[in-house]
Amino acid sequence: MPGPLHGIRVVDLTTMISGPLATMTLADQGAEVIKIEHPNGGDHSRQVTGRRGGFSASFLNNNRGKKSVTLNLKDPRGVEAALRLCAGADVFVQNFRPGVADRIGLGEDAVRAVRPDIIYTSIAGFGFEGDWARKPVYDPLIQALSGLASIQGGADTARPRLVRTILPDKLTAIQTAQAVTAALLARARTGAGSHVQISMLDTVLAFLWSSDMAGYTFVGDEAKPAERAEAQSFVELIYQTADGWMAVSAHTDSTWAGLSAAVRRPDWLTDPRFATVAAREENKPARLELTQEELLKDTTDNWMRRLSAQDVPCAPVLTRAEVCEHPQVQANRTVIEQDHPQAGRIRQARTPARFSATPPDAPQPARKLGEDTRAVLAEAGYDDATIDGMIAQGIATDTQDAFS
Repeated sequence: MPGPLHGIRVVDLTTMISGPLATMTLADQGAEVIKIEHPNGGDHSRQVTGRRGGFSASFLNNNRGKKSVTLNLKDPRGVEAALRLCAGADVFVQNFRPGVADRIGLGEDAVRAVRPDIIYTSIAGFGFEGDWARKPVYDPLIQALSGLASIQGGADTARPRLVRTILPDKLTAIQTAQAVTAALLARARTGAGSHVQISMLDTVLAFLWSSDMAGYTFVGDEAKPAERAEAQSFVELIYQTADGWMAVSAHTDSTWAGLSAAVRRPDWLTDPRFATVAAREENKPARLELTQEELLKDTTDNWMRRLSAQDVPCAPVLTRAEVCEHPQVQANRTVIEQDHPQAGRIRQARTPARFSATPPDAPQPARKLGEDTRAVLAEAGYDDATIDGMIAQGIATDTQDAFS
């Protein structure tokens, strides 16, 4: 079946990760996504390393299922063509710096003039107002400004550290896809379009607040300086074993009792430092250090058996290569393989959401730059001669003269 978003058309002007991953999520769920790229090279992620058959892994993994159209948006005729595509679209997504879309003629007013009920979606780094709104942004800057790097460092006084994946970009993508579908639902009920605005900074702060900002939740009762300095200053929840590494989480009374039994330390259950959930939290460094001492005494596999027998949450730390072969990943059928016309056999993660009533078809692989320019422009009403002229003048490209 075509998926729950079948019949929804998306015009995608985004580049890099946050926007493309958001629109790929919509494509995975059945939407028709038309990705508009610059004729000279296209999305920057096409050019990064890790390439085969003219495709980078980054581009493949964030742009499957989309049609590729090239238009030079610095030329009025390219903008005119983009607006013509918007006239038949349900959703428009862009992640230019605030003000750029208006300047080139693709701001909300211009797009809504050709499609009044469109879901116009803007993704920004720091936000849409204020002194930082027009600053250039990349994922590490958001990790720094949001407090994520400080939290990852372990304490306010410790060296800040980055999460070693582009978490703000990916979180923003997920939030954008969800917000677009919510706006589409509202339009189905009211008939009115809307402007969805999402910033990476807002997204990460909202993400952190659910678990990492407890000391700043109650107004007038902010965390004392000492508490801020101690926050999260404990041994990681990744423990070393006799032959490797594993994660163990024993937060509740029952799992703490299970851990104590598995490591044969019944004295932990009578230690006042660990008598309650609150006490174990207050004495977290001591609790984790004792746990680490015990886990060094046996292998990961043996601990997995002993802890699992006590129903203690645990998992081995796997390398990227090991993840693909893990029985649970295989049981979930998380990793899919398909043949790409240029890049050959590729391996990707499937879309995580499953829909029993409208299961989407297998995703189509990412397209060559400009591969769909002719077909999409023809569908929008351009005749062959006009399309030929646009290609000859560099306003658009097709696969014969486009870079992959």
